Amino acid sequence: MDITIGVQNQAREINLESDATADEVAQRVTAAVNDGVVLELVDTKGRRVLVPSAAIGYVEIGTEEPRKVGFGAV
Repeated sequence: MDITIGVQNQAREINLESDATADEVAQRVTAAVNDGVVLELVDTKGRRVLVPSAAIGYVEIGTEEPRKVGFGAV
């Protein structure tokens, strides 16, 4: 699943792909924002992304279905 995090006062977004479900990501984001702690996510390559909750502008959580490859409709 693709996750995009907008950081306040930064022109670039943080983009990562994660194996976590949409519900897990939403729960982590909500907990980080409500508790004022650092949001920690792990991408598909095992890299850890840490974002201070005070700097989070928005989080866009993509769909959980795999991307379609090819030109024909199946």
